[in-house]
Amino acid sequence: MSTARSRYADLDRDQLARLVPELLLIGQLIDRSGMAWCIQAFGRDQMAQIAIEEWAGSSPIYTRRMQRALGYAPEVEGRGDVVQIFKGLQLDIGAPPQFMDFRYTVHDPWHGEFRLDHCGALMDVEPMGPDYVKAMCHDIEDPTFDATAVATNPRAQVRPIHRPPRVPADRAPHCAWTVVIDDSHPPVSPLAPFYEIERTRAASLELSAIDPADEGLADYSGPLLSDLDFAAFSHSALVRMADEVCLQMHLLNLSFVLAVRSRCESEEQAREICRKQLVGIAGIAAERLHRVLDLPRDRAAALRVLELHPLLNPAAYVEAGVDPEAMHLHVRPCAAHDDGSWIALVGPGEVSALQAVVRAVDDRYDVDVVGSARDWTAVLVEGEPVKEADEVAVTRFSTGSSFTFEPRRSLPITPV
Repeated sequence: MSTARSRYADLDRDQLARLVPELLLIGQLIDRSGMAWCIQAFGRDQMAQIAIEEWAGSSPIYTRRMQRALGYAPEVEGRGDVVQIFKGLQLDIGAPPQFMDFRYTVHDPWHGEFRLDHCGALMDVEPMGPDYVKAMCHDIEDPTFDATAVATNPRAQVRPIHRPPRVPADRAPHCAWTVVIDDSHPPVSPLAPFYEIERTRAASLELSAIDPADEGLADYSGPLLSDLDFAAFSHSALVRMADEVCLQMHLLNLSFVLAVRSRCESEEQAREICRKQLVGIAGIAAERLHRVLDLPRDRAAALRVLELHPLLNPAAYVEAGVDPEAMHLHVRPCAAHDDGSWIALVGPGEVSALQAVVRAVDDRYDVDVVGSARDWTAVLVEGEPVKEADEVAVTRFSTGSSFTFEPRRSLPITPV
């Protein structure tokens, strides 16, 4: 069965190698965009519950997708090892490289440890006080680490050696954890949201297979590496990674929508919270994409950022076409509409997410949108400069919005 050609296929290998870690970081920042509005609407405790349901509903699905795509899935489903769990974390929007600086130790296939030499999420939350730190590092992490591991082996247990609140205040590493797989452990079952999200179109979406004849690594079947060298992977593999990471974002968002909607008094309230989340991440993602691809600040560049934005990717999920001559984007009915994903919050009556994207390139840009809710055209226009949207400013609170990646050596990790 053929699938839509990826919009990332036109990028060269070097561009893709820089883009994939950016997309992983953008996925992490979705929560920086959404959770502020959940705290405002429901309070800190319910925000934590939303985060638990959001990640537990989506991460087992997208973890298995990436395992299969990159060739490191367990030979027997549910009987994976520590190395496969750690590889999954390296390609997970919950653990973007360097910003969430996981360091791994493997003792044997069933015993390992990881520590975070730098936790960008902690840096964002520590200024808010110990109650928020505990909510993230205890209340949210305990169920969601196990929920992620269940995708590889339901008898895996992820347990803290130490974790924040930090004592002393500058304690390093920021946290440390053991991962133990033992047949005596009671099997962990997915949490209830998982069964809702696995029925979405996104969960079973077909993407183009990686071409094994393409120059570079076609999979991650080799040894666990300390830091993934994305430049070592083939063009085809990097395109698939980029599409899978965007799909991770959609799955996480669908799980977020499910958790928010169950707590709202009306569909209007749920839509407004989800719209704010989208606008915030749309602007920051566009800014980072524009920077990493070193694009100019003209209208063609703004349209290019739109074309490559996670809002509109992967192409097999969000049907859209860009016309650089007419300076317009045409979105058609698609699987993402059926799921109620981000694109369902955009159209003739709601342009704020598109505005956030194009104004990340130049604050004079705007869009005129005509059509129906699921079939519309946005034309890029130029007007007067406007201030940054409040939703984008809230997301900019995260240190991830300005985080810079550094070169790293990629070394194999051997059991100790």
